Amino acid sequence: MLIGFACDEGVSRNKGRVGAYAAPNEIRRALANLPWHHSGHLYDFGNLCCDDHDLAKAQKQLADTISEALRQKHAPIVLGGGHEVAWGSYQGLANHFLQKNQQNAPRIGIINFDAHFDLRTPHGLSIQGSSGTPFSQIANFCQNRKWPFHYACIGVSRTSNTQALFNKADALSVLTIEDISLHADSAFEAREKLRAFIEQVDHLYLTIDLDVLSASSAPGVSAPATHGVPYPLLEQLVRDVIYAKTSNGSRKLILADIAELNPRYDIDSQTARIAARLVWTIANGLHHHPL
Repeated sequence: MLIGFACDEGVSRNKGRVGAYAAPNEIRRALANLPWHHSGHLYDFGNLCCDDHDLAKAQKQLADTISEALRQKHAPIVLGGGHEVAWGSYQGLANHFLQKNQQNAPRIGIINFDAHFDLRTPHGLSIQGSSGTPFSQIANFCQNRKWPFHYACIGVSRTSNTQALFNKADALSVLTIEDISLHADSAFEAREKLRAFIEQVDHLYLTIDLDVLSASSAPGVSAPATHGVPYPLLEQLVRDVIYAKTSNGSRKLILADIAELNPRYDIDSQTARIAARLVWTIANGLHHHPL
């Protein structure tokens, strides 16, 4: 199920360049040109919109939609929107497990392809969160619930994160793979680190911030990257996430989202087409490997 999250309130609060509100429909336009090779159903929920600056309300609407989709055995793919989408997505996933009344805390692995940790602490005008705070909010939620916090941030740029954020990531035992470590010669090592992370968890939430790619590949983002990760390697790693299985053969990935497409700054829909290909790749993988 495709779910649009038309929102750039979090980007605005994070002092980024706005425009991600228009991203869901741009991704759909690019998707419309791609062939669907399966007989399985693909649903489009439409867009949830943040039109009143009430980010928390929009994130709750997204969370409720995701948890209901999961209850109905749909596989949600959320089309953001700024990366504030991640806090709404995770809340939906958490609600899904809370509704099951499981005795044991779920072991959820969060895999974020991103140039930024997005571990900032909400404060000031962004006390309720921004596009820079979602994984800090998730870490706090896990701490309060006594749930394990398994977070991997892949493609991090040292020039886009303060030393304090690297220290916070270390304190939270975040798997960190920097952009300079992601190239053809290091692909095997990166895949092995990712596989080891995946083996620790039972469920996966995949979130892709398009600014993990270089500005030459993905110019239409909220915060363009100078270095970035090569797209072929990104897709290879994403496929490793999609096809990860539990011991009984079911897939671990149950939720995915795409963040930070900014059509206002795109060139010839280049970034939108990359976003569409990623959504297409995820959807195909989910179809081949049901829960």
